[in-house]
Amino acid sequence: MRNVIVTGGATGIGYAVAEAFATAGDQVVITGRRKEVLEAAATRLGPAVRAVSFDAADPIAVSNALADLPGTVDVLVNNAGGNTDFLAPDDDSLAALAASYRANLDANLLSAVLVTAALQPRFPDGARIVTIGSIAAANGAGSYGAAKAAVESWSVSVATELGPRGITSNVVSPGLVTETEFFRGRLTDERTARLVATTLNKRPGAPTDIAATVTFLASPGAGHLTGQVLHVNGGAYRSH
Repeated sequence: MRNVIVTGGATGIGYAVAEAFATAGDQVVITGRRKEVLEAAATRLGPAVRAVSFDAADPIAVSNALADLPGTVDVLVNNAGGNTDFLAPDDDSLAALAASYRANLDANLLSAVLVTAALQPRFPDGARIVTIGSIAAANGAGSYGAAKAAVESWSVSVATELGPRGITSNVVSPGLVTETEFFRGRLTDERTARLVATTLNKRPGAPTDIAATVTFLASPGAGHLTGQVLHVNGGAYRSH
């Protein structure tokens, strides 16, 4: 039995990841900013899962949460994030552009950086770190794509630093995944059809597709796989 932490674990991909680890018999902590949503998710997931609410992009909040997190962390899944541009007001000023980039970097990069750094003393040899990226890092999507590209570079730095201890650090990069809150109600049927048409298997991804890849990367069999980006997008983007 392992101790697993999944940031942003209340809904969507994070929820599916937490469910997969709990089903496998691990003890799971899900984290997030929305306490009531988080606790409701933990209740649904069962006794192997508990909730710890904090903002992963806030260094003080992360530090304060450490007392409630496991003393040993065998698997960390950095899932917290999302495209903060969906919540931003329409504004074409330079100030708004700067705020857009800072917000997405905070939500997607800084959250992973802070939580990973805070938990580093708790990783045993052979621990697993998996961070959720995005096809946007390769295809471009303004501040969100730039933040996810930064996640990929940072993950390699973590793999380099912790690799001598057998600790791996990888990125799982989804394409279109439905059944999540990601698009904030802005995903039209027409756009869904266009995105599905770019895949080779002609379907959108599901949170369970991403969860299956994450659990593989956390398995003993993936010990020689580190510093990588695994694209899970039905062939919509093919890495070289």
